Amino acid sequence: MNQVKDITVALIGNPNSGKSTLFNGLTGLNQRTGNYPGVTVDKHIGYTRHNEGETTYKYTIIDLPGTYSLFPKSLDEEVACKSLIGAVDKVPDVVVIVADASNLKRHFLLATQVLDLKMPCVLVLNMIDEADHKGIRIYTEELEKLMGIDVIPVNSRNREGIDALKKAIANAHVPHAEFYNKEKLRTLFPGKTSYRDVIASQFADKTTCREFEASDNVHRFSQINYMLAKGVKAPQQASRSVTDRLDTLFTHRIFGYFFFLLILLVIFQFIFFIAEYPMSWIEDGFSKIMEVTSAALPHGQISDLLVNGVLAGLSGIVVFVPQIALLFFFIAILEDTGYMARVSFILDKLMRRFGLNGRSVIPMISSVACAVPSIMGTRTITNWKERFITILVTPLISCSARLPVYTLLISMMYMGHSNAHTFFNYRGLVLMAMYLLGFFAAIVAALVFKYILKARERSYFIMEMPVYRKPQWQTVGVTVLGKVKVFLWDAGKIIMAISIVLWFLTSHAPGNAFADIEHEYAALASQPQADGVNYEAQMNSRKLEASYAGILGKKIEPMIRPLGFDWKIGISLITSFAAREVFVGTMATIYSANADEEDPKSIREKLVSETNPDTGLPRYNHAVCWSLLIFYAFAMQCMSTLATTYRETKHWKWPLIQLLFMSGLAYISSFAVYQALA
Repeated sequence: MNQVKDITVALIGNPNSGKSTLFNGLTGLNQRTGNYPGVTVDKHIGYTRHNEGETTYKYTIIDLPGTYSLFPKSLDEEVACKSLIGAVDKVPDVVVIVADASNLKRHFLLATQVLDLKMPCVLVLNMIDEADHKGIRIYTEELEKLMGIDVIPVNSRNREGIDALKKAIANAHVPHAEFYNKEKLRTLFPGKTSYRDVIASQFADKTTCREFEASDNVHRFSQINYMLAKGVKAPQQASRSVTDRLDTLFTHRIFGYFFFLLILLVIFQFIFFIAEYPMSWIEDGFSKIMEVTSAALPHGQISDLLVNGVLAGLSGIVVFVPQIALLFFFIAILEDTGYMARVSFILDKLMRRFGLNGRSVIPMISSVACAVPSIMGTRTITNWKERFITILVTPLISCSARLPVYTLLISMMYMGHSNAHTFFNYRGLVLMAMYLLGFFAAIVAALVFKYILKARERSYFIMEMPVYRKPQWQTVGVTVLGKVKVFLWDAGKIIMAISIVLWFLTSHAPGNAFADIEHEYAALASQPQADGVNYEAQMNSRKLEASYAGILGKKIEPMIRPLGFDWKIGISLITSFAAREVFVGTMATIYSANADEEDPKSIREKLVSETNPDTGLPRYNHAVCWSLLIFYAFAMQCMSTLATTYRETKHWKWPLIQLLFMSGLAYISSFAVYQALA
């Protein structure tokens, strides 16, 4: 009879060891993300199987945060360490130690520390192809004798060695070798008999453990050097590697910035040029669906809700999926090739002048996707002041939620421009300018906070540069698919709920307001001079203003009129606090209220055709569009970000500061832009 065994496996390794690629290679799409119990650090869990004889092994794979040592210097490293000793979760059954085969000396520090915990282990020599390319010869049998565990060469990018690794996990055992400084342990920790005791006690007695760590590392590296001498043969460095040659350009103190800006320019041009075609198909598809649905269903409340509420709101977000997917696609490539680490390096000196350091770059650049995980990513910043400044200014970086707003407004401004359909066009340049504006606003705000926040703690920045690699398309694909699913699911839930509420508010009015308006325009339409006058459009506009949504919008309109905004935009600003991209869905719902069901239009067409009743000119002229762009570039309109700031800082003072300074900056900047252009 077939036997089933459940095994929990923890992956641990240095940053840039290829651990995440190995995790994707083991689990594919069969993974999920959560949080460690009581901690906001992300927990990536995946599942896979291995059959051996009549036994089926069901593996639950946990991808621990990257760490250089079991003596943590950041919250992420602390979680990785505590996970192995069962302080934040149950102790894993097997630990897979992931090491870069081309840089074993650095990676063996963590590997030998994990071995000293006396848990069933397997050592993965990842990226073995790069070691082979450099002429590094590794004698795995010798390393297995010295370490007392299975050593598996793996090329996780091509899934080579994955089956051998699964088999080794099933047969993992506790290592017999010991690498720690036993004499120092007995001296500093009387009564403690194991290395695991030291690792567990460091969270209560950091001073003694730091003294032990210093001497233990010296003792440990002497044994690591012996192992490498016996088990690894590396050639003399004869010539500069491809990575070294590329770094002379990409990390140059002048040209490095030029190449970074050039890469950004190409990305944003692609986002507009390539995505324009699938976006048009999606717009046409939703228009057709709304038209068919309206014709198929009897006219009434249900039909109106489905067409002008649900479908209108949903179309306002799905249409931007191609651009979101392209953005995540390029970010994943930059990370997978190793270029993102270079961006941190070249920007470190610049960041220090503004109260930040190179470790702030990764969270800030990651904010192009979303500020929430980026704020969580600041845990790698060991300096308290720099971490809090990064948390406060990171939401100023334009995230993917702003992208639908940006692209809608920019495409409206340049909809009929002759340059609109070429690869290098004004729309891509404006989009790039919006992202650069967010970055410069963030570093200027950081400079202000540098002089406001006081701290004596000194800062340092150490980062291991990975070699340049070809992007792993499976990893890129999994990343893009996962991000788009999260974007659609998270935004979709909010938009669906808000669209239904907005449909009700725009389709209903107090008392007999709608009936009175219909009666008034029915009388006007029956008059002889009514020929050629579109009384239905006028009636729909009056009904929208008389609705509950119109009444709410009129209440707040005086506050936003100096920015060039009307009551319809005001409603969208309010709903955007749930999530910025809701702006598009809200506008789509509002402009679908009482719309012409026989001629459904896209949201862009509806906004472009909107006129200002006071002037008779287009409502969304360049002044209004630029005012909205600037407002959304700076405004804190994301409740999830504020909640995350609270969780990370443990005090409501910081999210309140964030909300006030960003909202004030948005209002003042938007006011200045509109008054200058109007």
